[in-house]
Amino acid sequence: QVQLVESGGGLVQAGGSLNLSCVVSEVTFRANSMGWFRQAPGKQRDIVAAINENDGTKYYKGSVRDRFTIFKDNPKNTLWLRMNSLKPDDTAVYYCAATSGVIYSGNFQEDLPWRDAYWGQGTRVTVSS
Repeated sequence: QVQLVESGGGLVQAGGSLNLSCVVSEVTFRANSMGWFRQAPGKQRDIVAAINENDGTKYYKGSVRDRFTIFKDNPKNTLWLRMNSLKPDDTAVYYCAATSGVIYSGNFQEDLPWRDAYWGQGTRVTVSS
């Protein structure tokens, strides 16, 4: 059973930073793609950043492109999301996902590659103004 456990959320002032982590428990599971999603109150969950594990290409939602960084610590099987210059609009529950689906620039924001993904329980990020 693959389990993803996120941590690192919290309350931060606008302009501040947070680092989210996601530990994948099952070392034998080899994801082709991993990503961070978020769901703000009253809104649908959407992708924030993703990484193609096969070639290391990273993809970002436009509004976070210059502020967030996704990276993978492979020896520790941990996915990170470094978030800088946080804004109140970044307030949401953040989820990590791991999938056998293969992402690329044309599909990482679509549902299909994440259809059979494993999900974490989420970590809440609140950015105050």
